[in-house]
Amino acid sequence: MNKALNSLLPMFGWSPERLGELDITGPMDPVLPTPFRITETSAATLSAIGLAVNDLWELRTGRRQRVTLNTRHATASLRSTGYIKVGDKTKPPKTGVMGMFPTKDGRWYYVHANFPHHRAAALKVLGVSEDRDAVVKAIAQRDAFELEEAVLAAGGAGGMVRSKEEWAQHPQSAAIASLPMMEIVKIGEAPPEKLPAGDRPLSGIRVLDLTRVVAGPVGTRTLAEHGADVLRITSPHLPHIDIQELETGHGKLSAKIDLRQPADVEKLRGLVRECDVFCQGYRPGTIASRGFSPEELAKLRPGIVAVSLSAFSHAGPWSGRRGFDTAVQATSGIAWRQGQLFPIGGPGPQFYPVSTIDYLVGHLIAVGTMVALKRRATEGGSWLVRTSLAQVGKWLVDQGEVPESELKGIPSEFTPEELASWMTTTQCPAGLVHHFSPILGLSETPPRWDRPSVPVGHHQPVWPAR
Repeated sequence: MNKALNSLLPMFGWSPERLGELDITGPMDPVLPTPFRITETSAATLSAIGLAVNDLWELRTGRRQRVTLNTRHATASLRSTGYIKVGDKTKPPKTGVMGMFPTKDGRWYYVHANFPHHRAAALKVLGVSEDRDAVVKAIAQRDAFELEEAVLAAGGAGGMVRSKEEWAQHPQSAAIASLPMMEIVKIGEAPPEKLPAGDRPLSGIRVLDLTRVVAGPVGTRTLAEHGADVLRITSPHLPHIDIQELETGHGKLSAKIDLRQPADVEKLRGLVRECDVFCQGYRPGTIASRGFSPEELAKLRPGIVAVSLSAFSHAGPWSGRRGFDTAVQATSGIAWRQGQLFPIGGPGPQFYPVSTIDYLVGHLIAVGTMVALKRRATEGGSWLVRTSLAQVGKWLVDQGEVPESELKGIPSEFTPEELASWMTTTQCPAGLVHHFSPILGLSETPPRWDRPSVPVGHHQPVWPAR
């Protein structure tokens, strides 16, 4: 088996013999044009999901299942948002002012502008309107580091593009290197809790999903695939991308709670008392400031599994920095290396062709959650599962690169026949949605979503009956 999967086994307390439960077919890297081992790592994290599901299934039944996976399907799923259709509508193109642009000091700066408030912050700092040519000219008159700091101070996101060598010398890189890729730690005492009754691995498990964008929502969607009741909570004032919400919302309930209102804070506290998992994806301290730190959650609901996801980890000078998959690529050297080997449209940094870090993080927090639930069932206790985009990005880079000699003539797209075989159609409130099926195969409990994806805030913030 591959290096990436073997590196996960001790993290989750598994022996090498567990690999005998897996049937993996298809090629390894390169599947798409990138030197990074995106196929190996996606296959590894998806396989880990299968092994974690097996542990819970064995608790219920005493039996284990065969886990099957196709590596090309796994790789394609790293950009599943790009394939979803609602009727004839596909994902809209990114805003024209988003991208990586050359700066006055001969460097590059990444403008993150998916959301209106981040776009507005960047434009305010640059002193221009939403016009790509104006943005390019304004960035060309600024130094990259100065611009990075100014946009972040204004409430924006993005960053100065760095090489891998530069990132290795950065204090934040050192902070991340001092951490494990993921932590699963006991944070409170509680008696063991058996899994709720049900005929699926996660039947009866209640998950509060306070994550955003891709990584966290993919993780909680994965829990829904295996039977969990996932209640997605967002605030009425936060922006979202409709088609992205549909793609990551399969199997979930969706409600709005405004934590700026004391009554809604109490409403969330009531939901916490009746849940099993609390998953949050904000900067460290953001949710904690509202009274929902992992330690406070453990007091409110002994036996809870608290999942905490951030951009650049909870340690180091960037611990409070806003970030996304693309921002991690830009600042940590991934985009620079991708551009060296695949300078599409001219020299300069490039993003790899999928959202690898986002999806790897989603897979891994699902695994960490299930490992913690098993420990709760057998040992008792409240548990914290903690990681970040940057920690998982380091793990991806640490797997090494595909030799350059093997990177010639790699197709950038999958065949129409492959894509058709991986898609399914679901009737949702938004219409007929064509989207990826679950990727993993299980011999006794094939993954499925029992609820259609719904618009944000479609439901009331209450738990369904067990």
